[in-house]
Formats: sequence, structure tokens, C-alpha cells
Amino acid sequence: MIAKSDLIEGMAKGMAVLESFDTERQRLNATLAAQRAGITRAAARRHLLTLAHLGYLETDGSHFWLSSKVLRFSGSYLASSRLPRVLQPALERLAAQTGQAYSAVVPNGDEVVIVARSSDVRRSAADGLPQLMAYGLHLGARLPAHATSTGRVLLAALPRSEFQAWMKGRLLERLTLHTVTEARQFRALIEQVRRDDFCLSSEEHELGVHALAVPLRNLQGRTVAALNVVASTARLSGAAMQRELLPMLWEAAREVRPLL
Repeated sequence: MIAKSDLIEGMAKGMAVLESFDTERQRLNATLAAQRAGITRAAARRHLLTLAHLGYLETDGSHFWLSSKVLRFSGSYLASSRLPRVLQPALERLAAQTGQAYSAVVPNGDEVVIVARSSDVRRSAADGLPQLMAYGLHLGARLPAHATSTGRVLLAALPRSEFQAWMKGRLLERLTLHTVTEARQFRALIEQVRRDDFCLSSEEHELGVHALAVPLRNLQGRTVAALNVVASTARLSGAAMQRELLPMLWEAAREVRPLL
């Protein structure tokens, strides 16, 4: 925790405004930004105008949206962080072997963030069904922890006291008809993930998509990220994913462990 005297509240509010933009709300006015950042409308307006002046936002005079300049942050992270560089070869190998999409994800509060992703593999299928193009699975994408396989793996890695604090008073948003939102049921799911050491989530974040994830641990046993694969429900059942792809995920996690 930072001492109150060391906290620059204006910077914190500005970052909260910047983080208010996501795939659900790509364009915000001052009122919406204030609601999402938890600040007054007047403060949100000043932050929006300042960010636009600095080139991080574009505007038509009433609404604001992210500019390409924000990519400097992700580009600097990807260039300097060791984790994406270490994991990329494993992701590419898995994708080449199976024709599925793989990602590595780290925690970020209520969400998880994709920090590495396999290249697009277009493998023709005998069944003629289209290749899965899951929504929002790009580098830097923020996804809700409670409704994703990676998020649940990372939540399961928390000490139980920290997980209980994370759950306290939390309302779990329903994203599809299959999203688990009841607190007791969700706690039971996390306990199951702890026992199984993997998570299979079916159509809870996006309809038509299975997601399977395992933890990525370093040599000290600390979970630093999660590795997952997504597949179309029309092409691969959850049981088939668990049978065919889970051993490959576990093996990849063992291979990269000395590097984390």
C-alpha cells in the first residue's frame, strides 16, 4: 500500500478515466466516463480534455475514444516484459499442433489481461465449419475474471482469505445464459478448480465458445499467469477438449516453469 501523502490523486483519477474505455464502451462522454471512473462529471470532463490534448484520446467535441497512442503502453510492456517473450514459442507450437487459439493471461483486479497470444492458425476442417474467432481475444484485452477459465484459475491460486475478500459483497455479472452468478455456486467452482488444477468454462463469457485453462507456476510454486485454449462448441466438445488438449496444456506449463 502507498502512503496517502505519496498518492497523486489526480493521476489516479486520470488513469481511472483512461481505463473506462473497453470493448463494451468504446466511446464515452463526460457523464459516462464519470460514472465508470467513480468521479464527478466536471472532473471527468477535465481529464478527458487533458488526455485528448496529450493525444491519448480523440474526440468529436462531445464523445471521446482511445487513440493509437495508447498502444505505446502495451508496446513498451511487450517489448520489455520477459513473460510474453518466454511464453510465445510455447503458444505458437501448441497452435501449430492443434489449430486452436492459445493465450497467456495475468490478473488485473476484477479482470484478467491477455499478455501473449498465438498467431492466427487457419486450418481447413473436414466438417466444413468455420474457424473460431472468439470476440475480444486480442493482446491487451481485459476480460472479466469470474466468467473466464483463466480468471477462475488465477482466483483459485489466491490464498483462501484473499479469495474471500475478493468475493465479499461482489455481484457477479451475467454475460450469457450460462454464466454462474450465484455466490455459493461460484465459490464451489473455485474449490473444484483448486482440486483439479484446471478450469473448463463453456459459453459463460461468450456463446459458442469453450475455454480450458491451467495455471503457470514458477519454480517457487507461485502462479504468475494462466494458459488457455479456446474452441468452438460446434467443432469440439468440452469433454474432447479435456481429453485431447488438457495434457498438452499441462505439458507446456511444465516446460516453461523453469523460465518463469
